[in-house]
Amino acid sequence: MALNRQIVECVPNFSEGRDKQIIRQITDVIEASEGVKLLDVDPGEATNRTVVTFVGSPEAVVEAAFHAVKKAAEVIDMRRHHGAHPRMGATDVLPLVPVSGITLEECAELARKLAERIASEIAVPCYCYEAAAFKPERKNLAVCRNGEYEKLAERMTNPEEAPDFGARAWDEGVARTGCTAVGARDFLIAVNFNLNTTSTRRANAIAFDVREKGRPERDGNPITGKPRVDANGDAIMRPGTLKGTKAIGWYIQEYGISQVSMNITDIQQTPLHIAFDEVCRAAQARGLRVTGTEIVGLVPERTLIDAGRYFLRKQQRSVGIPKEDIITIAIKSMGLDDLRPFHAEEKVVEYMLDADKSSDVALTSLTVKGFSDETARESPAPGGGSVSAYMGSLGAALGTMVANLSAHKPGWDERWEEFSDWAEKGMLLQSRLLQLVDEDTEAFNRIMAAFGLPKGTPEEKLQRSEAIQSATLFAAQVPIETMRASLNVFELCKAMVNQGNPNSVSDAGVGALAARAAVLGAGLNVKINAASLKDKEMAATLVAEADQLIAQAQDAEADIISQVNEVIAR
Repeated sequence: MALNRQIVECVPNFSEGRDKQIIRQITDVIEASEGVKLLDVDPGEATNRTVVTFVGSPEAVVEAAFHAVKKAAEVIDMRRHHGAHPRMGATDVLPLVPVSGITLEECAELARKLAERIASEIAVPCYCYEAAAFKPERKNLAVCRNGEYEKLAERMTNPEEAPDFGARAWDEGVARTGCTAVGARDFLIAVNFNLNTTSTRRANAIAFDVREKGRPERDGNPITGKPRVDANGDAIMRPGTLKGTKAIGWYIQEYGISQVSMNITDIQQTPLHIAFDEVCRAAQARGLRVTGTEIVGLVPERTLIDAGRYFLRKQQRSVGIPKEDIITIAIKSMGLDDLRPFHAEEKVVEYMLDADKSSDVALTSLTVKGFSDETARESPAPGGGSVSAYMGSLGAALGTMVANLSAHKPGWDERWEEFSDWAEKGMLLQSRLLQLVDEDTEAFNRIMAAFGLPKGTPEEKLQRSEAIQSATLFAAQVPIETMRASLNVFELCKAMVNQGNPNSVSDAGVGALAARAAVLGAGLNVKINAASLKDKEMAATLVAEADQLIAQAQDAEADIISQVNEVIAR
């Protein structure tokens, strides 16, 4: 997966949970939308409501959401809708949720634009709620949905109550579709903490200790005493310790244990690992222990990465290790595999999305032998550019290895964080250079595609020529990026030669040699592609930078190898 790829989740709630044909018509529209993956369809007969979950790029999700709302407006008639769940429209709520590479604020802006488009193009009035709200009170969905569908007629033209977009006098159109609340919220994590008890009462006690709402204050006995009330007669609550959480205790007969069942509604304030530690603390205070954790539904990758890093730091271990290893630490630290095996590819939103990607195999997913064999074949890609980027990644990996060995060296415990920081830098370099392995092959493929364009007319010849030049420029720019990234490997390797475990100094030296080969090899690719550019000024600029980077790499490598030899000779 590319770093910083933007992924958004959308969880629309449609006011139909009984007619499978209607539900299918809506979900078919979502599944037919390019660039999104439908993850879940959860209809409820009593609520007469279906919750749908799909993910994709921001643009793809917004487009799929728009067409789903349009289809729901066509097939659901709110004049005939009845159900147990509060509702005010055919598409009742439409939240956008940031998963990766995008902020809540950016999702809020997308939601506002989507609401405006829905109102103008489909004539469905829209309220904006939660992070997308224009008015503070409308952050609360209940305020937007006040009085539900039945009260919309009198709210539509009331300046204080009217929708944010599409307000108009009650007519047949609004009567049929109702209104939609479009918003943005953070990812909600549903999680159960397993306890070594069968007592629901004790599980509830822990839930009340930690949930934001807390428990009622009482006179005398904290369990059976009379609840205290304020001047308005409302119960006075003693807040729990975890912001942005809701929780109860229950007994699960299937497992023969009680659990604290929690919804984390604000994972910025209360990440999963913080909730886990706090529930553990509250359980221990009551003579119980948490035996594991059960994630219900999906989580963003960052949830597990943040958790793994958190527990590694508590152990004073380096966090500059492969992502897969960090996730394993998270799984074991929180006991995510306590009740059943935990497979990240089935529980992480990003991985679920990747599972439907094209079967084309990225070079970086090949084995070492597979990569070598693919390079040896008669096809021109992967070529020297990809191999150069791979050599740079190996240089970064060797420097990172020395940092991790140094962080865990006996007697150097107080320096673990220093080396962990270096290892993190190394992992970022390695990740970037591995990206460039595939980007270089993609650059070659663009050139081949451009040469394959038709050239039967003067217009086609011009378009083909421009495409070839654009692809060639890209093919020169990618190896320049490889050179820049590989040059940064020297700083890591030099630091490990001077500060790291002296028993691994030769590894840091080999890392420098690999980085030098990467810079020089990528430089050759810059020059051969720049020679084909018609823009000679641009070509000269690229070659001049390549020569400068080559000179810097040669100097850095010579300096590091000299220092390596000095350390070995001591």
